[in-house]
Amino acid sequence: MIPAHELLLFAAAALVMVLTPGPNMIYLISRSISQGREAGVISLLGVIAGFVVHMLAAALGLTALFLAVPLAYDAVKWAGAAYLLYLAWQAFKPGARSAFEARQLPAIRPARLFLAGFLTNLLNPKIAVFYLSILPQFVSPAHGSVFAQSLALGFTQIGVSFAVNLAITLSAARIAAWFVSRPGWLVVQRYLMGCVLAGLAVRLATEQRRAV
Repeated sequence: MIPAHELLLFAAAALVMVLTPGPNMIYLISRSISQGREAGVISLLGVIAGFVVHMLAAALGLTALFLAVPLAYDAVKWAGAAYLLYLAWQAFKPGARSAFEARQLPAIRPARLFLAGFLTNLLNPKIAVFYLSILPQFVSPAHGSVFAQSLALGFTQIGVSFAVNLAITLSAARIAAWFVSRPGWLVVQRYLMGCVLAGLAVRLATEQRRAV
């Protein structure tokens, strides 16, 4: 069994990860604002399903196998970095709008909402890197089954992510209204998010492959 203090430390690391702006947060906020809370929650369930896949891959050792193949890892790493830079440019470019600004998007069916959330998270290389670089640090054969520990840590991360993202999804409209009433803060938020996304892209691009 994982010691309680280590589990709490891992939960704190998971909290830092989910509070870092990225594709999941941007998608959930945008969808909640454009199509309502119910659509946001359905999209969140898709994101959580993506986390489950990442967790099972890590627990079964598939993520380690993936990172052992330089070509596959580098391809996803550079694709992920390029996507984050694209999102950063969307925040910086002239006439860009903040993720918290209400915008009209075509409504899509629940099945497509779920699938979009699932794919957004499944193809997020930051999550795969998190599961390989952070989760193994909290696993020890001395504490019992490595597979069981990986599942316990994974479900902890999923629980933290679900709670935070649910709060963001349900309050997205109120957050947007606050920003709309304060236009100056919209610009600050947009540039701040762009800087964070660009920083994440650089960090991801320079991430060294871990030995397995």
